[in-house]
Amino acid sequence: MCVPLALTDGDNTSEHRALATLSQLTVTLVVSTCHSLVVGVVGLYIFLFDEAGIADPLWGDTSLGKVNIAIASGYLISDLLILIWYWKVIGDKYFVMHHCTALYAYHFVLKDGVLVYIGNFRLLAELSSPFVNQRWFFEALKYPKFSKANVINGILMTAVFFIVRIASIPPFYSYMYSVFGTEAYVRLGFLIQFSWTATCVVLDVMNVMWMIKISKGCIKIISLLRQEKARKSLQNGKLD
Repeated sequence: MCVPLALTDGDNTSEHRALATLSQLTVTLVVSTCHSLVVGVVGLYIFLFDEAGIADPLWGDTSLGKVNIAIASGYLISDLLILIWYWKVIGDKYFVMHHCTALYAYHFVLKDGVLVYIGNFRLLAELSSPFVNQRWFFEALKYPKFSKANVINGILMTAVFFIVRIASIPPFYSYMYSVFGTEAYVRLGFLIQFSWTATCVVLDVMNVMWMIKISKGCIKIISLLRQEKARKSLQNGKLD
């Protein structure tokens, strides 16, 4: 998909720009997928096996956790710049809000060394991004909406998005409530306490919005597939 500009007609400037934009977006999505897999898998490892974080999720210090947050922050900054640069093509106010909110939260983790385990838990949400990106690749390659690959990816995207971004909401806020007022929580200070709650609420509201949109699309595709299957069965019955 990355077509070198030198291979296109030199007089067609608009076509050059379109191909350059398409090429950049393809690279951006590949980088997004790689980033998501790296920080998501590392975040999952920390969530399951990091002893310091499990023992003290608020103050447990882990070098790997900080590195993972730093990688995510660097990606968010670069992606934010790309969103602004190609605003007319991929600009989205909710993505900008998402990136800025996450960066604001992560700067406390990197600056003060607090909530490292919590920050990596939030990065588990990135495990849904490869499926979202794959949908774009299928569209760019002009795969039919009802193709097996497209349908399977859509179902997996909906399921994984729900697991890592929606199903995790109740236990997360339950834990937040359980530590409220404890000595470890008080030591965080009002600014970090408020920022922790506010940023998570903002991000989760957007996650719910996106989940609703994804679910509607998935239900629509499944309904159309059933209608298509019923139509073919009816036609086969008439032929018999």
